[in-house]
Formats: sequence, structure tokens, C-alpha cells
Amino acid sequence: MDLLPLFHNLRGRRCLVVGGGDVALRKLRQLADAGASIEVVAPQVNQAIREMAKNQTLNFLERPFAEDDIAGAVLVVAATNDDTVNAQVSQLAQAANIPVNVVDSPGLCTVVFPSIVDRSPVQIAISSGGNAPVLARMLRTRLEALIPSGYGKLAALAGKYRDRVKTRFHSGLDRKAFWENVFEGDIAELVYSERLKEADQRLEQRLEQDQPSSVGEVYLVGGGPGDPDLLTFRALRLMQKADIVLYDRLVSKEVMALVRRDAELIYVGKTAGDHPVTQENINEKLAEYALQGKRVLRLKGGDPFIFGRGGEEIAHLAERGVPFQVVPGITAASGCASYAGIPLTHRDYAQSVRFITGHLKDHSLDLNCQDLVSANQTLVFYMGLSGLESICKELIARGKSATTPAALVEKGTTARQRVFIGNLTTLPDIVRKAEAKAPTLIIVGDVVKLHDQLSWFKG
Repeated sequence: MDLLPLFHNLRGRRCLVVGGGDVALRKLRQLADAGASIEVVAPQVNQAIREMAKNQTLNFLERPFAEDDIAGAVLVVAATNDDTVNAQVSQLAQAANIPVNVVDSPGLCTVVFPSIVDRSPVQIAISSGGNAPVLARMLRTRLEALIPSGYGKLAALAGKYRDRVKTRFHSGLDRKAFWENVFEGDIAELVYSERLKEADQRLEQRLEQDQPSSVGEVYLVGGGPGDPDLLTFRALRLMQKADIVLYDRLVSKEVMALVRRDAELIYVGKTAGDHPVTQENINEKLAEYALQGKRVLRLKGGDPFIFGRGGEEIAHLAERGVPFQVVPGITAASGCASYAGIPLTHRDYAQSVRFITGHLKDHSLDLNCQDLVSANQTLVFYMGLSGLESICKELIARGKSATTPAALVEKGTTARQRVFIGNLTTLPDIVRKAEAKAPTLIIVGDVVKLHDQLSWFKG
């Protein structure tokens, strides 16, 4: 190793920062987060540091650096734009055996500031030894996306029970197995969901059990409209955690590629008029697998609660006493419209938006709502490809202008996206000639006029 990573307790201890500009400010903020007692020395101090001094344990001296300034400091930072001053600070600190950091000068440093993933009390420090700080920050960003914000609260909960677990399990291997079960199981998920009291109670119960509970959990996750970059952090984490995955037809291949590699995959997709796996069977399978102790991922395209039948599934799980959690996804209306350059609402064109399913439970079309032809609103039809012509004719029959702009988005947000623009009269013929395939979304309203101007995604 070029450097030995260490974590220093600076709370209440004197740290000296030489310099009063933006570079010094960045270091000051890190030191303040660590609870240090900070002194700043610089001929000029910027306004942000002055404001910081009003609310933090920070003292600044507006004068040049003097040799005796380092006396009593446990850490010295040089962040001036004067190379001579920086070198002098480094030399004096090293002679006094005080750790010193000189910004952007690795050769003058005995310590470096890492990029930090802060999930206190859990912390991860990343360093390139001063050679590539931008690379270290990029790596930190990736870790931020993978590590739940609740890790710190989970660590705090573990600390609360640490002594009791040592008393309960005399073997180190038994303690390790217990904590792995806590950190990978339902208790951790409760913490991540901010259900801290319930997590505390469950950990208490787990300590009293001779055998761990055999009930698993169901994750009802929205996979979004297709682009994997639109997944939430929680969705990605649970996709990597599940033992078994029940997935729909509308989940894109790119999203499926992010599921845990060794998970068992079960396709339960349905198309119009073709339901090889009934919804009742899906409901029961979710409960059955979870009661076997499996972590079950129910992965849906879009959002589970917007025409995704998620409510029916978790109602069944609740009746069976199966733990579950729901992770929202970006619904097709929002994702596809955004990628097509069609804002669903706009001050000049539409002050409201309606989401409508193109098919009801018995697969029939039902537009018995006069409000659908009201002005200044956008209509969005899910699962309407097969009924496109009927939808357009019905809207016209109910008073919607035949020239009302309309669009159909095919495979929205993916590299295979196509957008067809017309009106209620012309769109069905345009789509039919292009041989569009599901999944599709239909948008009706004056906002469609903005597509030519605002279209940005080229697939």
C-alpha cells in the first residue's frame, strides 16, 4: 500500500487551515462534519467562510501565516494559492510530527483527504493517493448508488444489541451467522424503509427464538418503462438480492439483465386475450414462495400501482400474512412522454392529465366518460394498441375534434423507441402502416404539438 487508511477522531481537537478561499472551504466543511475545532489563518477570508464561522466551531485570523500557528494542532491543512507558503507549512508541520495535507500537492502531504461515502457510523473512504481525485469521486458516486442511506441506522441498531448477541451466542460462528441474517434479511429491509420501531421489535424477537423465522418476503418492484438508468436505487438493490423473480412481459431485457445472476426466473407475462398464467395463480405463487423462506421479486414494467395490478397482489399477501414491500417505478406515461419530448402538462396547452387503460378486466373498451373530451387536458392510454382505432373513433364521436393531435410511442425510453405523430383521424393508419408492436403508449392532446420542438431522445 502507498498509504495506510486510518480514521481519526477529531471531535473537539484543534485543526489548522491555512488559506481562506474556495479550496480551503471544501476542507473546512469536511473538518466541521467531523466535529473539529478549526482555526483559519489567511490574509483574506471569503464570505462563505465568514458565514460558516457564525454557525460552526471555527475561528479565523485575517493575517499571513506565522510559524507558531501550527503549535497545538493535531492536523494542518495548507490550501493557499502561494506555493512558497504551502511548502513552508508542510515543512514546519512535518518537523513537528503533525499530519499535514497540502491541497493538490501530494509530494508535500503526509495525509490526504479521501472521497467519503458517509453512512455514519459506517464510513467508506476512497483515495487515489492524490494522483486522480476526480476518479476517486467517480468511484464514490457509484458506491453511493449501491449503498442504502439506511446503512448507518442499521449499524446503530446493531450496536444497541451487540453485547446481548455476544451473551446469547457464545460461538463466534453463531454470532456471525446471526448478524448475516439480520443484515441480509427482513430486519435490514425494515430499517431501510424507516420502520425503525418495527425493526427493533423484530430483532428483539429474533434474539428470543431458537430457530430463525422461515418466512421470506415479497418485493413488489416497478421496473420502469424500459431504460435501466431509470430504476431507483432501492429497486436495483432488491433485484440483486432476490432468490426468485416473477416478471412481466413489459420488463425490458436491459432491466432484466440487472437481476441477480443466480436467481430463478419465472415468466408470468400476459398479452391482450392471452393469459397463460392467471392473476390468481400469480398471487398464490408469490405467497407460496415467500412462505418457503425465499426472497421473492415481483418485477413489473412501469409502476406496480398504475394499471399493474399491484394492489391485488399485495392484498393477497396481506391476507396470507406474508411480509412485503413496494418500490415505485417510473410509470410509462411519465417515462415515454418525457423521452418523446411531449410534456404531459403545459401552461399553454393542458392543465390536467388522465391515465386511462385501453382494456378493462374483460378486455372490452369503455370510454363512457364525457369528461374525456374536455379541453385543456392530456389523455394517456395504456395498453391501447389493439384498440387504437376504436379509441380515436369514440373520442371523435363524443365531441373531440378529429384534428386533435395524437401520438403513439412504441418501446419508449429504449434504443428501439419510435414515435408516431398524427391526429385522431390519421394516427391509426400511420401506426398500422408502420407495423408498431407493443409495448406502446397513446397520448392525445395539444401537448403533442410540442414533439417536433422538444424531441431530444434519438434512441
